[in-house]
Amino acid sequence: MSDARAHTGRVIANYGARLLVRDDKGHLHRCAALRKLGLIVSGDLVEWQPQSSGDARVTSVFARQTLLQRPDRRGQLKPVAANLKQLAIVSAIKPGVETLLIDQYAAAAELAGIEPVIVVNKSDLLDEPARREMQAMLSVYQQIGYRTAMIDCKSDAGIRPLQRLLRDQISMLVGQSGVGKSSIVQKLFPDLEIQVGALSEASGSGAHTTTVTSWYDLPGGGALIDSPGVRQFSLEHLTQQDLARGFRDIRELAGNCRFHNCTHLHEPDCAVRRALADGRLADWRYGNYCKLSEPPQD
Repeated sequence: MSDARAHTGRVIANYGARLLVRDDKGHLHRCAALRKLGLIVSGDLVEWQPQSSGDARVTSVFARQTLLQRPDRRGQLKPVAANLKQLAIVSAIKPGVETLLIDQYAAAAELAGIEPVIVVNKSDLLDEPARREMQAMLSVYQQIGYRTAMIDCKSDAGIRPLQRLLRDQISMLVGQSGVGKSSIVQKLFPDLEIQVGALSEASGSGAHTTTVTSWYDLPGGGALIDSPGVRQFSLEHLTQQDLARGFRDIRELAGNCRFHNCTHLHEPDCAVRRALADGRLADWRYGNYCKLSEPPQD
């Protein structure tokens, strides 16, 4: 017989058939979920019941404040993490800062109700002219309303701007290969091996937590959901109107367009293209919007 008492907790990791749930006292519990609940992900708040034998059982999922999703190989949207506050979008001087990738991530975050944070790593490699150029690019994001940070992982001072942005928030780091995400995580979590070991032991599955989307508590408050497999967010499933809503600066200008369904690509009396012409909209931001508007190549 199962224990009828219901408990609440947060999903710390999903190992496929098994979830790891942390209760309000900090204890970890292995749980199986009812199939009808669908895919449950790190960050989800759930209700669960202990069982007299075997894993506990997740019986319901609380309404999600935010849900980050991305298309799988079949084009179906798949949940990645729930109840995020911030998506920290990491680029690096090497392999190079690609604003198109940044804007792709930022649009996905905007549409999910998650605040984008723009992070440039390996800033110690910049000479003074390149640093000014990078700061000019970041100032465009700051004017949109995004928080930004230039960091490096070689010192405590170098990582501090990011620590300030993440403090007391539930965040996720995303970025292409080579941007130094693993080094950032190692620097943010002096106790990473302890946290990873605790999750591995509690899961009892022998799974490597470095390949599982997992929740880690930040030393200064807040948490980071680390999802090693997330390299990019395809936006091909979006309508043109959704894509425009994902660009905050374009969305704010669009209310003054002549047509309510303006694509901002060719229509007359387009407020977005007027802003582009008079310098109120960065040409490279608009260029990225146009590139993402192009139909996918076969």
